[in-house]
Amino acid sequence: MNVGGCLNFTSLLTSPQIFSQAPLDSSTIFKLSSLAHQEPTFSSNTTRSKTMTTATHRADATALLDERGYSGPLVRGGNPAHLIEKAVRDRITSSLYWLEQCYGLNAATLCDRAAELTAVGGTYGGVGKPTPFLCLAFKMLQLVPERDVILAYLNWRDDEYEKEEEDGEEVKKEEKETGDVVNGSNGRDGEFKYLRALAAFYIRLTWEPVEIYKTLEPLLADMRKLKRRTREGYALTYVDQFVDDLLTKDRICATSLWKLPSRTMLEDLDLLEPRESPLGEELEELEREQEEKMDESEEGQYTSDDGDDRSRDRSYSRSQSRSRTPSRSRSRSRTPRSRSRSRRSDYSED
Repeated sequence: MNVGGCLNFTSLLTSPQIFSQAPLDSSTIFKLSSLAHQEPTFSSNTTRSKTMTTATHRADATALLDERGYSGPLVRGGNPAHLIEKAVRDRITSSLYWLEQCYGLNAATLCDRAAELTAVGGTYGGVGKPTPFLCLAFKMLQLVPERDVILAYLNWRDDEYEKEEEDGEEVKKEEKETGDVVNGSNGRDGEFKYLRALAAFYIRLTWEPVEIYKTLEPLLADMRKLKRRTREGYALTYVDQFVDDLLTKDRICATSLWKLPSRTMLEDLDLLEPRESPLGEELEELEREQEEKMDESEEGQYTSDDGDDRSRDRSYSRSQSRSRTPSRSRSRSRTPRSRSRSRRSDYSED
């Protein structure tokens, strides 16, 4: 009757010993009724397992925000919730979106919530309400998904496009293994752009510098539009601009980012290879055109300078010739006068 430290009432009521005795007296009926109203007693093993399950499985953020001690997975050597400021954390956990839409989410259901996003951003309004984008980012810090899950968020593809492109499956498998991202400007790789932006934001917060550069730099080719929520309203941005802000700025989406080493420093340490821009050929053509224009302008300046020198020489020679001709005429005009004067003096002497 006592199975696993707990009293089994069904076996007691269906036992042949009870039903063989007929009729039941009042004392046995009273005992059965008292046992039915009695609380079940658990053994020590069952209580331990029950407390362990309640301590590890919590859908809300109480275990994450417990300052007495954190026993979950660490991110950058500490509690992942501390990557966001305490004031912003308090606003997130008290917001209506967090209480209604983020309760009980896991890595699979969070993808559905991220696909419904309509804007990126941190806080908005005069009070500083957290956006759904920031609430889901905080939920990802609570879940701490694996690397493969984050890459799946980053390169989420629709089933229709997977059926169309069967020839390049081997190349795409290699890219998924290395963590590189295909050009997503056409929308076929990373079908949900706000899910991609959310994954990029999480990568910037939690991953190592070398992995951040290798994973986020291919996203600079994605030129799709994004809507950004600000305090005053909405603004237009792009996926490549959002990723560039993640790589260059220290604060974005109401979150202070940890200092990311520069790419040149990592290249000097031989941790990264020099980056080749996808617009390299076009940039080279532009440089060639600029050099040709500069050469033509320099040649034009030389020819104009030579022409100016020649014109100056000609004008100078002409001015000299003009200045010389009156002196000659004057000298010629003076000679007859002198002769006439000499003749007059002769006549006066005579």
